[in-house]
Amino acid sequence: MKKKIRIGGGAGFSGDRLEPAVVLAEKGELDYLVLECLAERTIALAQKRKQADLAKGYDPLLERRMRLLLPHLVKSKVRLITNMGAANPLAAADRVLEIAKELHLSVKVAAVTGDDVFAQIDPGQRAMESGRPLTESGSLISANAYMGIDAILPALQSGADIIITGRVADPSLFLGPMVHEFGWKTDDYDILGKGTVIGHLLECAGQITGGYFMDPGKKDVPNPAHLGFPFADVDADGSATISKVEGTGGAVNLMTAKEQLLYEVVNPHGYYTPDVIADFTSVKLKEIGKNRVHVSGGGGMAKPATFKVSVGYQAFWLGEGEISYAGTNAHQKAKLAGQIVEERLKDRMDDLRVDIVGSNAIFRDAFDQQNEPAEVRLRVAGKAQKMEIAALVGEEVEALYTNGPAGGGGARKYVNEIVGIVSVLMDRGRIVPQVTVKEI
Repeated sequence: MKKKIRIGGGAGFSGDRLEPAVVLAEKGELDYLVLECLAERTIALAQKRKQADLAKGYDPLLERRMRLLLPHLVKSKVRLITNMGAANPLAAADRVLEIAKELHLSVKVAAVTGDDVFAQIDPGQRAMESGRPLTESGSLISANAYMGIDAILPALQSGADIIITGRVADPSLFLGPMVHEFGWKTDDYDILGKGTVIGHLLECAGQITGGYFMDPGKKDVPNPAHLGFPFADVDADGSATISKVEGTGGAVNLMTAKEQLLYEVVNPHGYYTPDVIADFTSVKLKEIGKNRVHVSGGGGMAKPATFKVSVGYQAFWLGEGEISYAGTNAHQKAKLAGQIVEERLKDRMDDLRVDIVGSNAIFRDAFDQQNEPAEVRLRVAGKAQKMEIAALVGEEVEALYTNGPAGGGGARKYVNEIVGIVSVLMDRGRIVPQVTVKEI
């Protein structure tokens, strides 16, 4: 069993930057690199891509990330753990092997499946958010359980260089290698709680190095255009030191660490994961050097008897249209333009919203406007159950060029199908993780 390992957090969401993970793999002297790329709706959208093409359904940036990362991972002997498998970990594993072959690299890939519980879901079960049966939300398209380290450990034990999962809880991606390398018992909830704290601190990547923290003039960080992503030197006792690669931008300090520690934590006494109900209240943070924060403490209670399941459904079609007005009377022109579109569409849409960006789009009428803005952008958005009805919003806004107030310009129109998410709980005994190992 090792006494210390270094884990890097190379992505905090699907569309995160590619470069910082490459820097970590090349210069971070890591044992493990984790790419956390699944948000709540991401996997439902991936399921729709898989329905259109059975060879797809994995993260859209998987191929680009792997082409950049694989040479460094192999050279530095860094193991990668990622949930970029999304709705199709098996296809993702195949694609990684194809890329490795093109790059003349030899790798072993493990695909972790079992989170897709769509066939097991009860459409009559009530959603946690609304209390209504799932079927009342809309046509169901996906159901994925948040699995934990029980799904990851067999893949680590297989010796795979690359581990690709579907829906796994974010901190579990980091906790898995800790349990594997340190030999922690999966029912030692105190140590699992400590490891979950570390995983939680790393899971959003650039947030703890100053990305989401920065506020110009109030909370400045150096060289933000080249933000470095974090790594943690984790000790077998469940403590760690968070840092980043020397020479990268951003900052790791008590302020960035505290903000990330509290991120998405509703109850610090009971932070639910599939592995442990973690207790954050005894966590201690100490700044021990430039860009170095030591983390200790934390604990936990027995893991919950159920897994959370995210259920995706087809919500509606969203039509949008935008147009700008500038100069004298810009605000009144935009207001009139919005009234025109609203009058023409109010009986056609399930819901319609008119915003004047720069005036009332965020705070509505909560603040008095002391001065008329010199430029604004009108945005009209409407919900509809059919794409062709939603498209009318953009068409009407575009028509304002010649059928609305003078001076409108830069019109844009969009139509998108919107996927919604609700949640249910499922007995963890009904969910059986599976690991498929492939190599070249």
